[in-house]
Amino acid sequence: MNTPIRRLAYVVLAMFTALLLASTWIQFVQADDLRERPNNRRTLIDTYSRERGAILVDGDAVARSVATDDDLEWERRYDQATRYAHVTGYWSFIYGAGLGLERARNGVLAGTDDSLFYQRLVDVVTGRPPQGASLELTIDPQVQAAAAEALGDRRGAAVAIDPATGAILAMVSRPAFDPNALSSHQLNAVEQAYEELSQDPSRPLVNRALAGDLYPPGSTFKLVVAAAALESGEFTPDSELEGGLTYTLPGTTTDLPNFGGAACHPEGTPSLARSVQVSCNTSFAWLAGELGADALREQAEEFGFGQTLQVPMTATPSTYPEDPDDAQTALTGIGQHEVRVTPLQVAMISAGIANDGVVMEPYLVDTVRNRDLEVAEQTDPRALSRAVSGATAQELTDMMVSVVEQGSGQLAAVPGVSVAGKTGTAEFGDSGAAHAWFTGFAPADDPQIAVAVVVESATDNWTGETGGRVAAPIAQAMLEAGVSP
Repeated sequence: MNTPIRRLAYVVLAMFTALLLASTWIQFVQADDLRERPNNRRTLIDTYSRERGAILVDGDAVARSVATDDDLEWERRYDQATRYAHVTGYWSFIYGAGLGLERARNGVLAGTDDSLFYQRLVDVVTGRPPQGASLELTIDPQVQAAAAEALGDRRGAAVAIDPATGAILAMVSRPAFDPNALSSHQLNAVEQAYEELSQDPSRPLVNRALAGDLYPPGSTFKLVVAAAALESGEFTPDSELEGGLTYTLPGTTTDLPNFGGAACHPEGTPSLARSVQVSCNTSFAWLAGELGADALREQAEEFGFGQTLQVPMTATPSTYPEDPDDAQTALTGIGQHEVRVTPLQVAMISAGIANDGVVMEPYLVDTVRNRDLEVAEQTDPRALSRAVSGATAQELTDMMVSVVEQGSGQLAAVPGVSVAGKTGTAEFGDSGAAHAWFTGFAPADDPQIAVAVVVESATDNWTGETGGRVAAPIAQAMLEAGVSP
């Protein structure tokens, strides 16, 4: 064999080897990933030949499949559609599994997940048509209804958590959308509905409870600062802080005022407990400087900042700035500068304080059941971290109770129940607009539910949407619905 022919043979051999490796990689290594892609039309057509599993809240289906007479044998239907839109997501022939649990647990609902292997094997042997598994959620329908109704048409989000387990009791994002408009078999109408939703400037397809543009937490972050102070061992609830009418940001000539220009203490030295109760900006800006950015960041991380959580939908990590200067560190003490959070994260702060200082990993799916109602998967509560000691948690609880009983959170009070809470009003942008916050838990002495509510300012200029006025009443409705009589 002469040299040119030998070289050609090597090239052909290399090409066949590459082809063999590529086909092996696609068929074996990438097979599951390619099959599970939501926009895989061949997979979509196949899944429409089987009944997709239901999504259940307290035994009632909020998402289910119904038989049809058209070529696509099953159609997805959503009950109480807008109330649960961001929990369920949608299942569309054109757009596949979109948002929520429809996307996050697509394999289970479609019946293709590895956990359902033996069910699929039995179906093949018995000749039964394949069927997806159902999801039993942790949502409390009464708390979910209270959150949805109280939030109404205002933009924002509300989250409730069981502090002892991390089970998500409510998750509402506004504005919402109707998943039925995207799951219909009228494909032209589906395309039009999706186009309108995608171009809507209010972004109804974004789950504000977990993702999207994160929010400045405002004064709700003072709970993290107070926790860091108490954990440092250098401060107690009775420690006097520097808190005059204004605080000059270090290295600048900029004065930071208290909300409404009020004094936190006649002599400008409010205690830590008093500073939490009246949400004193000047004392917390000073305290942040005393503690330092590293201590505040570490405390925030103990509450879950920086972690990508799967609930099973992916929650965007909340953030504390990496390298703030002294003036910026002071601003982080009041939840401003580049501190950014999800409502889920703020609920986790309250839940951790309520749970004796232990933050539980949040989750939305309690049980997965196959078609024979056998348990295929069960979520066991897991601790995420110990954010603070039990003693610190109790001191923070006492401060938060005073916020609701005598401070800015009085509209969150539930008759006959001790409520712990914290308000927040978080400025954003350059126009002075602000978001309204409330977070807390109840009963304070035997916590059953922790909540976080954010109401976005819908105006260019702030028009009085304080956390105590706007967010606290929404939280009150949720807390009242979630507390057992």
